[in-house]
Amino acid sequence: MPERTTVRLPQDLLKKAKRKAAQEGRTLTSLIEDGLRLVVAENGKKPKTKRVMPRVSKATGGLLPGIDLARFSDYQEMEDREYVERMKTFK
Repeated sequence: MPERTTVRLPQDLLKKAKRKAAQEGRTLTSLIEDGLRLVVAENGKKPKTKRVMPRVSKATGGLLPGIDLARFSDYQEMEDREYVERMKTFK
């Protein structure tokens, strides 16, 4: 036989639960009962989430000959060349 109990819920959660139950055409009690059954049946197991792997570039190439990124001046020179090439297209 079902047992009566008092449960204290935050007001906003209770409002959402009542709306959900009304949308589904069921009682608040049945909604809470189903939710509790789901939580109790989990036995502490968290649902597995799909692992999202970062995208990997398949581009080939690498550094231009003579560029050593360990030397900042080489890196700055490479950026300067790229800037000059971009500016040539605006003439």
